[in-house]
Amino acid sequence: MTREPARGTSTRGTSTRAHAGDERQSGASRRPPAREPAARTYARALPVVPVRARGLTIEAADGRRYLDCVSGAGTLALGHNHPVVLQAIRTVLDSGAPLHVMDLTTPVEDAFVTELLRTLPPGLADRARVRFCGPTGTDPVATAVALVRAATGRTRVVTLADAHEPLLDDGEPDHGPPAGLLLEPVRSEDGVLPAPDALVRRLRARATERAVPLIVDETETGVGRTGAYWAFEHSGVAPDVLVIAKAIGGSLPLAAVVHRDDLGGLDDLGDLDGRHRTGGQDGSGGPAAPYAPCAGRPGAPAAGAFRGNQLALAAGAATLAHVREHRLAEHAAALGGRMLTRLRALAAEFECVGDARGRGLMAGLELVAPDEESESPARRPRPGAAAELAAAVRRECLRRGLIVDVTGPRANVVRLLPPLIVTEEQMSAVLDRLADAVRAVDRHRPGGAVP
Repeated sequence: MTREPARGTSTRGTSTRAHAGDERQSGASRRPPAREPAARTYARALPVVPVRARGLTIEAADGRRYLDCVSGAGTLALGHNHPVVLQAIRTVLDSGAPLHVMDLTTPVEDAFVTELLRTLPPGLADRARVRFCGPTGTDPVATAVALVRAATGRTRVVTLADAHEPLLDDGEPDHGPPAGLLLEPVRSEDGVLPAPDALVRRLRARATERAVPLIVDETETGVGRTGAYWAFEHSGVAPDVLVIAKAIGGSLPLAAVVHRDDLGGLDDLGDLDGRHRTGGQDGSGGPAAPYAPCAGRPGAPAAGAFRGNQLALAAGAATLAHVREHRLAEHAAALGGRMLTRLRALAAEFECVGDARGRGLMAGLELVAPDEESESPARRPRPGAAAELAAAVRRECLRRGLIVDVTGPRANVVRLLPPLIVTEEQMSAVLDRLADAVRAVDRHRPGGAVP
């Protein structure tokens, strides 16, 4: 394995292909701030122009190399350009098979569904239907919501953020039971907040009692990310509806909904045909009684023309199989535990780090502005001071050759999403650079540590 240069040092001169005669690359490195539309933020926060990538490493147009701990917001389970993914894509390209047929059954799609069902616990796999939908993260969530609304005849969907158990009661003055309960095992975009396993079990039991379908959104937590193949497995329960995207496409856009067959009844709603099905016995964790389909109920989203892309299905099947066969979920659990230990040591050492949390290879370091109200008003923290600290840590990481993300409603959580193939040596380099970045930021903040 190629050893990473310390702290993002330049590899200029080691590869003439990266620079010789390629003026487009140097021009591209100057253009992003001017050409990026206002809705985009990554190019402003991470002014890197990637030209090559492999595994954890990105090489930029200026010759610098970076360790990528964003992984396409969790999309790259196997890192950049993994050989099994590239081979799967080449096989489809060389076969002459159609590249786009919506989600008609093809050998490539059948192989993906077969591999997907292998990864699910028997209680769900034995009664699973798979519905492909548009490739963005919102498409499968919209499909899942439409599914439970049609199945129950109800409209309200409760999320984990407001899923206190009374909200599942039908004794509320204004609402009966909801159409579904939607939860993320780890609320990554809210600052990497893992849902306690005991809470998930209580909500599963209450939802079963009230015949409320449980929807688990594994858009970012699935395919081994949290140390189990699917994050819901940590709690020992199974969902009625599973939302999957990102890593299941092996770096290409793909999304789907897996649901229990007794949530069917949408065959007359066009694209939501639910063709893939396996018969079987009732699975554990399911509803106490079958749901009554509300056939023809309006409001189901169009599944979109770009569902079930053949290249994404091939890359995804290869990724799912590689993660399963090489036990990368267990690797994520072990290495993620060591990562969290190091991050918690940072929280104990630096006053500007308020918390370190996560699960598996998904972790967040929360930056806080220390309480200075006892000082003069001029020294009190400004609104958004914690976000400024997080942004400063991200900049210092970039200077050291490490790419990290910032998330959370206050934009004050530095997020780490290394690919599942990260080695212990690489993880040590990641954490060393992060610690050095936090130390630099803490040193220069008002009231920070003395160098």
